[in-house]
Amino acid sequence: METRHKILPPSYFNQPTLEVARSLIGKYLVRDREQGPIAGKIIEVEAYVGPEDHACHASKGRTQRTDVLFGPAGMAYVYLIYGMYHCLNVVTERKGFPAAVLIRAIEIEGCLVDGPGRLCRELGIDRTLNRQDLTRGAALWFEDRDRIVPQKMIATLPRIGVDYAGLWAKKPWRFRLQTVGDSNRKGARETRRAK
Repeated sequence: METRHKILPPSYFNQPTLEVARSLIGKYLVRDREQGPIAGKIIEVEAYVGPEDHACHASKGRTQRTDVLFGPAGMAYVYLIYGMYHCLNVVTERKGFPAAVLIRAIEIEGCLVDGPGRLCRELGIDRTLNRQDLTRGAALWFEDRDRIVPQKMIATLPRIGVDYAGLWAKKPWRFRLQTVGDSNRKGARETRRAK
């Protein structure tokens, strides 16, 4: 099926992480599968910025696991938590500076897929996609579908599940699209979902 949606290029991700994170709200994450592509509108993300950010995996240094964070912008960083849930991040900023945006929630045909583990399960994302170039339009990518999200519709919130990071846990580096009834679901949603 031919599409005219614009795939986000490397230059889009090679910008300050907080700018990338906020601007991803309302963009689409697309997964190409055997049964055909599936796309979800991005509802929530979290930013992780540099080695000083104690919530960022790279704060412990460059390891085999975190090496991808130091690579070029637009690469996938997929890791496993709790031995069962995958999480998808997209690498941001200049090569050598470890930063990324975690994709926390998407909406597929009006249905909310909330939590990074659920999102990855729904789209069939696992560690085989770690280091995938997300700017080539193959297997997994991001699209701009020319839908403007008013800034007043984007909530700025503290990150979730990073209490170990001390003061860094309070950084308002989580961005979420506010929808009708969202505030009513928030408490239950945040206690149920995996980081």
